[in-house]
Amino acid sequence: MNRRAFLGLSIGGIAAGTVSAAFPGGAAAGLPAVQVWKSPGCGCCDAWADHMRAAGFDVSVTEIAAINGIKAKLGVPMDLMSCHTALVDGYALEGHVPADAVKRLLAERPTARGLAVPGMPQGSPGMETGVKEPFEVILFGPGRPTVFARY
Repeated sequence: MNRRAFLGLSIGGIAAGTVSAAFPGGAAAGLPAVQVWKSPGCGCCDAWADHMRAAGFDVSVTEIAAINGIKAKLGVPMDLMSCHTALVDGYALEGHVPADAVKRLLAERPTARGLAVPGMPQGSPGMETGVKEPFEVILFGPGRPTVFARY
C-alpha cells in the first residue's frame, strides 16, 4: 500500500467515526452489532453489509463455504433462504433485509426467530441494479411466517 492509499483509508475511517458519533441512530447511539456469514466472493452480500453500516450498525463479516449450517443453526426455514445470513441481538436476518426493517424489529421485539427477504430481489439493499422489484420482508418462527414489511 502506498502513502496516498494509506492516508485515504485513514481519513475515511476518521470521517466515518465522526459521522456515526455526530448523528443519533448510529452505532454510537446503541445499535447492536451485526454478525454476517456469507459465501466467499459474494459481492451483493458485501453491499448489504455496507448498507447496514451506513444505517449505523457495527457489522462484522465472516466468509464461510458451508453457510447452510449457520442458517440451520439460526432456524432459517429452507423456503426463506437467501445468499447470506446475519445475527443481530438474538434475531436472525436472512438475505437483503432493509436496515429500517431491522431497526423496527429491534424496537418492537416480537417473539420471532428473525426476518428474511427470500431470493435476491432487484432493488433490495445490496441488489441495486437500477431495476426495482417489489419485495416483502418476512417475520419467521415460531408459528407461520408473516409479512413484516413491503417495499
